[in-house]
Amino acid sequence: MSANVNRIVSFCVALCLSLIANQSTRAASNELPEMGTPSSAVLSLEDEYRLGSMVVRGLRDQSQIVDDPELNDYIQSIGLQLSSQSEQQPVHSFQFYVVKDAEINAFALPGGFVCINSGLLLATRNENELAGVLGHEISHVTQRHIARSIIAQSHNGIISAAAMLAAILLGAAGGGDAAIAGVAAAQTVALQNQMTFSRAEETEADNIGIALLAHSGFDPNGMWQFFEVLERQNGSRKEADIPAILRNHPVTNERIAETRSRAAQLPAVTHQDSLSYTLMRERMRVLMTPAGEDPRQYYLFNDKDENKVSQSQLYGKALADIAAQEPKDAVRILKELLQKDATVIQYHTALGQAQLEAGDERESIKTLAHAAELFPRNIPVTVRYAQTLMRAGDAKRAHVVLLDLFNSVPPTPEQAKLIALAANAAGDNADAYSYMGEYYILGGDLPTAIAQYQMALSVPNITIVQRAKFAARLEEIQRAMPRRIRADPEQRGR
Repeated sequence: MSANVNRIVSFCVALCLSLIANQSTRAASNELPEMGTPSSAVLSLEDEYRLGSMVVRGLRDQSQIVDDPELNDYIQSIGLQLSSQSEQQPVHSFQFYVVKDAEINAFALPGGFVCINSGLLLATRNENELAGVLGHEISHVTQRHIARSIIAQSHNGIISAAAMLAAILLGAAGGGDAAIAGVAAAQTVALQNQMTFSRAEETEADNIGIALLAHSGFDPNGMWQFFEVLERQNGSRKEADIPAILRNHPVTNERIAETRSRAAQLPAVTHQDSLSYTLMRERMRVLMTPAGEDPRQYYLFNDKDENKVSQSQLYGKALADIAAQEPKDAVRILKELLQKDATVIQYHTALGQAQLEAGDERESIKTLAHAAELFPRNIPVTVRYAQTLMRAGDAKRAHVVLLDLFNSVPPTPEQAKLIALAANAAGDNADAYSYMGEYYILGGDLPTAIAQYQMALSVPNITIVQRAKFAARLEEIQRAMPRRIRADPEQRGR
């Protein structure tokens, strides 16, 4: 994490210096500042995006982001359902992630990045409660609360402001005790207190988040009901044992009463949990099983009991069997689930995985090819299909399948890397470099993206169309480079 800490702190200092220089220039020329919100005068939307993407990249570098097509697709769909109802939007579209952490927590980063911990998804009792957490964090982004915190502390000076900003980002993303301690050395007590949002900001996020729930078709009572769950879990715990979400977002009886009253003022909404919610909770449970433990311990029922348990539990047992390298029983369970309901995409992708792990590549390809026909350009189906094709040695077909998807749907960084691997294995080297360029763009690393596109252009015998496409994209990236980095050869090489 230390390299990421240094990058974040260095960027924060450079950003604050740049802001002071801009303010000084305007003062010297008697130039009036641009009109707009106070937060925009200190931290632009592009700056917020770059800060947020930097923290996400750090989490991804540490393998803290859950890389699972089904889970990612679900959390993104719920998040976008909520954020689409917001009147304010970040400069780029919202992005939602699950972080590998059993602690109950969620956090928003500037620029439209919202993360929930794996432990939080398992702690929710229904989809309304999950939506309540996401709606609250979305509102922190749309109301630009981090930028407001910088304004509130701007009188403390450049280094203090930079340290405070770095502390907020690192604290939100769970940078670890050592990382926070390194930043805290440059902070005052007042700055440390800014690592959590103020009471007014929490109230604002609650109120706006509740409205998002109602407008998105979720029960707005889900927010205060999850607050009650957290308060009951807190009980008489020692401060060190209090869940992170309560330390960052304190819950009081007054806050519960306020959110409950606010929800009561909105039209009543009845929302039944989607099957995807219950399936994804079981998927998360299996994926987050601690090393050395058998995930099947959560599903201790035999074949005779299967008629008595839910579809979600059967799905979870099948995933646990796959994880325990016993995929044959998983194949049986998933085939039976598909016979009952062939419209559930997660059953198709899990069956394809089980067949692949059982060594039956032909049946896995057949299952996933059929799913691709039923659900064209569905992200989890297409990704699982491509992964199976690559395992079977058909990288060329995997490249074609993924390219068809990503011509319609922008890839995530993990998906951009997957198509790069497929293109490289298929011998399409120029395309592989360009896809890796997109991978680095999505991670905010523009200098490395430029290098990848330069390598794509250097590949012999590329077509005229490829050359024009790569050159245009390279020029676009170069224009997007921050001005100070374009002018500094040392920065370009980092």
